Amino acid sequence: MGMMIKMRENTGVVLWILVFAFGILWVLQDSGAFDSVGATGGDIAVVDGMPISYEDYARAVDSQLQRYQAQTGESAPPQLMDLQREQVFNALVEDRLLEREMDRLGVTVTDDEVYNMILGPNPHPIIVSNFSDGQGGVNRALLENFVDDPEARQSLIDIESYLRAERRRQKMNNLIGATVRVSEADLQEAYERESKTVQASYVALRYAAIPDDSVQVTDADLRAFYNDNRDEYARETTYALTYATLRKDASAADTAAVLDEMEELREQFITAEDDSLFLVRNASETPYTDAYFTPGDLDAALATAVFDNLEPGAVAGPVMANGQVHLLKVRDVRTGEDTHVRARHILFRATETDQGARNAALEEARDVRQRILAGEDFAALAREFSDDGSAAQGGDLGWFGRGRMVEPFEDAAFAAPVGRVTQPVESRFGVHLIEVTERSTQEVQLADYSQSLRASVATLNDLENTLGDLQYFAEESNDFTGEAERLGVPTSTVQVEAGQQFIPGIGNSRALTNFLEAGRAGTLSDVIELNDLFIVAELTEVQPEGFRPFEEVQEQLRPRVLVEQKKAIQLERMRAALETTPSNTAELATRVGIAARTTPDISLTSPAVGGIGREPAFIGTAFGLEQGVLSGIVEGNNAAYVLQVTTVNEPPMMTEADRTRLRDQLLNERRQQVQRQWIANLREKAEVDDRRRLFQQ
Repeated sequence: MGMMIKMRENTGVVLWILVFAFGILWVLQDSGAFDSVGATGGDIAVVDGMPISYEDYARAVDSQLQRYQAQTGESAPPQLMDLQREQVFNALVEDRLLEREMDRLGVTVTDDEVYNMILGPNPHPIIVSNFSDGQGGVNRALLENFVDDPEARQSLIDIESYLRAERRRQKMNNLIGATVRVSEADLQEAYERESKTVQASYVALRYAAIPDDSVQVTDADLRAFYNDNRDEYARETTYALTYATLRKDASAADTAAVLDEMEELREQFITAEDDSLFLVRNASETPYTDAYFTPGDLDAALATAVFDNLEPGAVAGPVMANGQVHLLKVRDVRTGEDTHVRARHILFRATETDQGARNAALEEARDVRQRILAGEDFAALAREFSDDGSAAQGGDLGWFGRGRMVEPFEDAAFAAPVGRVTQPVESRFGVHLIEVTERSTQEVQLADYSQSLRASVATLNDLENTLGDLQYFAEESNDFTGEAERLGVPTSTVQVEAGQQFIPGIGNSRALTNFLEAGRAGTLSDVIELNDLFIVAELTEVQPEGFRPFEEVQEQLRPRVLVEQKKAIQLERMRAALETTPSNTAELATRVGIAARTTPDISLTSPAVGGIGREPAFIGTAFGLEQGVLSGIVEGNNAAYVLQVTTVNEPPMMTEADRTRLRDQLLNERRQQVQRQWIANLREKAEVDDRRRLFQQ
C-alpha cells in the first residue's frame, strides 16, 4: 500500500510536469501567466491551412492561469496576461510549422527509443526525478509497478507522448545544428577578438565644436536630406486614438476600511507574544526581520511615528506610507554608532553666481528669522517663503544622517541645538534657516505589519461602470472628449503604428490592438482593463501605410541636418590637413590646431573607447591598421578622426582549455542562431490567418 501511495504521488508530479512542459509551447509558457478567455469553439488561427483550435489555445491559457495563481497566490495582472497570450499564440504557430517540417523530413521516434527513455539503462531525467531511489538512480520496482498498473495507463500514455515529442524535437534540433561548423580560423579569430588589445594616438575634430550660428540650415537643405533618407520615415498603417483612463486607486471608503481593520488588529498586535507569527497569520506584506533601523533607514512618516515613542512593546499606527498602511511594533531599542537628526528649513533660493540675489536672500532670511524668534510659527513661514518642495510640509525634511545633505547644511544641522533656529546658512541652493526638531543615536528593531491600499471590488466596479457610461453617452452624442469632460474623466491622445506592441501611456494590450486592427475611424472600444487602469478609447483616424510627409518631420530633420553640415566642415578641414602629408598624428594635430590624444587599451569586445565614447568605426579602424600607419579619415558618430596604432598587445598562445571553451561557445551561439533563423524563415513564408480579434480576450 505504501508503494502504491508513493507511486501515485509521483504520478501527480509527473503529470504536473507534463501539463507545463509539453513541447515548444510549454517551454515558452514557463515564463509567465495567462488568463482564461470568453469565447468558445472555432479556430483562433490557420497556419498554411493547418488550424489552431480555440480549445487548444484556451487550455494553454487556463493552465497558465492556474500555475501563476499557485505560485503567487493571486491573479495575474491584465497586461502580463496579454504579453503571455502573445507568446503562446506565436508558439502555437511555430509548433504547427515545426511539426509539418518534421513530417516532411521524416523525423520520427521509434517505440524502442521511447521504451529506453522510460525503462532503459539511462532513463529520461523526468523518470529519474520522479522515481528516484534517493541515491541518484531509479527505483526500478516503483517504476515497473507504475508501468504495470492499469490505473496508471493513461498517465503512462501521456508520459510516452511527451517523451516522444521531446525526442522528436531534439532530433530536429540536432539535424539543424549539424549544419554548424567551427573552424580553427574561427577559434583564432574569436580568441583574438576577446584577448587582443591596441592603443592608438588620434586627432579628433568634433562636430559639436562648430558653433550653431556659423551654420545655416535652409528649407532646401531639409528637403534634400528628407529625400535622401526618406526610407527612414516610412510608416506602417497608423492609428490615432483618444483614450480616457481611470486609475485603480483605492477610494476614500477603501482607505477607511483598511484603517478600520488595522485599528481592530492593533490591540491584538500589542498583546501578541510571537510577532513573527502574527505577521504570517495576518498576511503582512512586510516580512519579519531581526534587523535594527536608524531613523534615516525608514520612510519619513514611519520614522516620525516610531521615534516619537521608543518604548519596547509600543505600537505606532496605523501610518500610511508609499501606498501601504503600517502598524509598527517596537521590539527592541539600542544605541547606535551614528547620530540622526530631524530638521525643518526655509530655503531662500539664489544661485552662487548671482551675488546680488545672494545678498537679497541673506537679508530676507535674517528678517524671517527675527519673526520666528518673535514668536511666529516656523511652519507657517516656511509655507509662505520657502522655495523648496518641503514648504508644503512646513519645511519638514524628516530624519537624516550624515552624507544625505550638502555639506554646509549638514554641518549646521548637526551642530545646532534642538529647537533653536540657526543663523542663515549658505549652500549652492541658496540661503537656509534650519531648525533641528529631534536628535537621536538610537536604533530600533521593528515588527512591521503592512497592507497595501488597493481598490476594492466595489470601487473597481464603479470605475468600470463610469467608463461604460462614457462609452454609452459618447456613442449617443458622438462627442467622446465632451462626454469625458462632463464625467470628469481625463483623456489623452496617441498615435500607434500597426504591429506596435507598446502603446505610450498604456503599455501592452492585445484587446486594444485587436480594436485598432478591426476598427474604423469614429468607433469606440469596449472598456479595457489594464494592470492599474481602466480605459476606453475612440479611434479618431486611420492613416494608410506610406511615408511620413515632409511637413510632419521637418522639425525633427533640423538637428540632424545641422550635425551633417558641421560634419562636412570638419571633414573638409581634416582632408585639407591630410593633403600636407603629415607622417604622424602629432604633425596632423599641429596642422589643425589641436592636441593629439592617446587611447587606453581598446578591445573589440568593448562597446566604447575611453575619452571618446561609442564609436564602432574608430574601433574597427584601429584593429584593421598596421602599427605606425596613419589611417584615413574615420567618420565617427561625434567627430572626424584620424588615428595611428601605437601599441599592439598580442594575446598569449591559446591553450587547449581556451580552444575547448571557445568551440563550445561558438557552436552553441551558432546553433541557436541557425535555429532562430530557420523558424523565422518558416514563419515569414507561412500564411497565418490570425483570428484572435474574433474572440473576446
